[in-house]
Amino acid sequence: MAQRLDGKVALVTGAAAGIGRAITERLVADGAVVIAGDIDVDGLAALAAAHPDVVHTAHCDVTDEASVAALADLATPLGGLDIAIANAGKGTFGLIVDHPLEAWQEIIDLCLTGVFLTVKHAGRVMNDGGSIINIASLNAIQPAAGMAAYCTAKAGVAMFTKVAAIELGARGIRVNTVAPGLVETNATAAFWMVPGVVEEFVDNTTLGRFAKPDDIASTVAFLASDDAGFVSAGFFSVDGGASTKRYPDLPGAFARLAAPPT
Repeated sequence: MAQRLDGKVALVTGAAAGIGRAITERLVADGAVVIAGDIDVDGLAALAAAHPDVVHTAHCDVTDEASVAALADLATPLGGLDIAIANAGKGTFGLIVDHPLEAWQEIIDLCLTGVFLTVKHAGRVMNDGGSIINIASLNAIQPAAGMAAYCTAKAGVAMFTKVAAIELGARGIRVNTVAPGLVETNATAAFWMVPGVVEEFVDNTTLGRFAKPDDIASTVAFLASDDAGFVSAGFFSVDGGASTKRYPDLPGAFARLAAPPT
């Protein structure tokens, strides 16, 4: 039985672990060959070893345009790109009046400019009729105290996606946003170390749980496929309904953690 991504070539940034690795493995399971980029070379080596011949890896810093361009160019000898996933990113915490400019700029560069550079260079080598999926966040639409840089960057990703869908649509290229809520990965492990935070996240979903990386990968795989052939400029929340409620009180949780025992 043919897999729905047979013959497709995909690019994934931030592919070495967490959501990016789950996306890579799901695309491979559905028949795609994947070009995987990350700054974690050990993680990339493990990924390539687990999927020989179908996962091609390269160090890629998405804040460096030359690095992103080189990653995209790996698709040319494979016949060009059909799918691109702009996934690389990270969060930070800091109240606005105390937040260093350098910390703000780091998140904007990684989470927003990195998406721009990925779409720019993936689009350059993408075959007509391709699919681009940008990974944003629940925080694109739900504000969180202490996360101004991350919320702003992810909201920017959502609007950037719409502009890219307009510009690339003439070539039949679809561009969509996937917005995860809390996902259990190494990158979010700190939330599990602060008493009450994960419970508050779960309470503020409608489904009563947090996500696993495969939950995000499943939505991405659908959008990458021809099953979503008339879907573009969309914003897909994969947050268990958390966008209907509120974000946890992170400043309060961190303050309680730092308070001396009574």
